[in-house]
Amino acid sequence: MHLFHDVSSECSRITTERYSTSFSSAIRLLHKDLRTPIYHIYGFVRFADEIVDTFHEFDKATLLAEFKKETYDAFKRGISLNPILNSFQQVVNQYNIDHELVDAFFKSMEFDLSKNTYDEAGYKEYIYGSAEVVGLMCLFVFCDGDKEKYLKLKPYAMALGSAFQKVNFLRDVKADSENLKRVYFPGVDFRNFTAAMKAEIETDIDADFKKSYEGILMLPMKARFGVYVAYKYYISLFKKIKQSQPAMLLEDRIRIPNYSKAMIVMRAGLRSQLNIL
Repeated sequence: MHLFHDVSSECSRITTERYSTSFSSAIRLLHKDLRTPIYHIYGFVRFADEIVDTFHEFDKATLLAEFKKETYDAFKRGISLNPILNSFQQVVNQYNIDHELVDAFFKSMEFDLSKNTYDEAGYKEYIYGSAEVVGLMCLFVFCDGDKEKYLKLKPYAMALGSAFQKVNFLRDVKADSENLKRVYFPGVDFRNFTAAMKAEIETDIDADFKKSYEGILMLPMKARFGVYVAYKYYISLFKKIKQSQPAMLLEDRIRIPNYSKAMIVMRAGLRSQLNIL
């Protein structure tokens, strides 16, 4: 069994590293005790997202329904022959992650199968299920059973997940609107995307980032530096987006080059050593 679980864990790690260099780099900066369970969470989230975003030649609804059933079966059995789900059930069962978070996540993934536009309530519900709950799953790991600390940090973790997702929405405007025919921002028509619309969205994101930073400073030491680096990655990406004209977002995907990512880690490391995060 140890070998099977080790192989499953490696699948989650490889999935994270192949799909997201930024997140995998940030995870490596967490304390070694935290890295494996966070890989397990990311691998699960990534596979579900792939079903709804890229498997266009297949029956996505059936695939997602099967993946969802296999997820809950894994929780009950304590094992799955799907290595990604086997890893995920381990972290959910070990840290007693609330299944309501998983329910909300799947609901947002199901939205991606059928919904193309959102009103304000739907937008908030989608962000909660697709991003905020992922931050809360990680927070269960970071707090390691300390329910009081979890409840204290919960709103800050949700704000960080929300900020990350909204930045992703702006970064991926071209692919979402043209390829997937999705518009997540309420009342926004990307055929007439104005500077005022963009500025309103950015103000909302700024508030999320400001709140989440307060929470990062209260995180357990084992988690603080890795989460701070992920935060700085996204702040850097957000700054580039803010400096771009609305039309540019519809022409190309804004990226942070690898040398800039390396500089972010170096600066963050120096600030951490000086205890001035």
